[in-house]
Amino acid sequence: MSKKIDKIIHSLNEISKSINRINPTYNKFDKKLFNSYKCFFWDSKFNTLRPVKKVNRINIECLIGIDSAKKNLMENTKHFARGLSANNVLLWGSRGMGKSSLVKAVHFEVNNNINPNLYLIEIEKNDLSTIPLLLANLEDDSKRFIIFCDDLSFENTNDNYKSLKTILEGGLEEKPSNVLFYATSNRRHLIPKSLIDDDTYDSINSKENIDEKISLSDRFGIWIGFHKCTHDDYKEMVLNYAKQFNIHFLKDEFLYEATQWSINRGSRSGRVAWQFILNYCAQKGIKLF
Repeated sequence: MSKKIDKIIHSLNEISKSINRINPTYNKFDKKLFNSYKCFFWDSKFNTLRPVKKVNRINIECLIGIDSAKKNLMENTKHFARGLSANNVLLWGSRGMGKSSLVKAVHFEVNNNINPNLYLIEIEKNDLSTIPLLLANLEDDSKRFIIFCDDLSFENTNDNYKSLKTILEGGLEEKPSNVLFYATSNRRHLIPKSLIDDDTYDSINSKENIDEKISLSDRFGIWIGFHKCTHDDYKEMVLNYAKQFNIHFLKDEFLYEATQWSINRGSRSGRVAWQFILNYCAQKGIKLF
């Protein structure tokens, strides 16, 4: 009998833990942390926001070759920070060209210069179905929140896909006016073309399913494209990094090594430029940080 009682008690404890995880009423997040931190991770397991004590961010001046993207995202974010209407944004395109770096850099600039109550909250794409729980933490009209999902894509129209549609346009309940959604993706339509093309069993249903799968991207008010950089852009990137970090070098030798680095990597991008800088400084015994 005692074993049965122990089993019942264990089951009740597990149920209690589950309720604590999924019920906003049991939220343990201390909102005083908003006074000390500006960036957070959403921890869906414990239904709480985890402050980021040291943000992985670079100076916006280091982001070269994406001037139009910087201007568009900065303008939209300033509008939002000032309480004006603003759009959800999809930053899509080539890897390593600064999509996520731009989101963090713009947030830092706007938070410092326009509105100190602008917060950046990163959410994993597999946790998008918990967005309603996250929003329960953000019910404060004196603050404004950008929910940020990096490397967003979907393999099917699952619960995460449907939850994102709700945050982008609202469902039965109106979308909070103090919340905006920014996402980065290598795909413009967020779902692989192969999956879109799979719906071929009849012409009518096929068209409906294809429209459903590509319509998610249309719900972002602004699309910002990132394309592969030219060799000149790449050279400007490494030179600008060197300037930002006061790295002394012989220009011809420095650019030759940077070019060889990109050739060996088989690509040119802001990420490749930064990786070259890290390697160059290590070889020269230069401490960056």
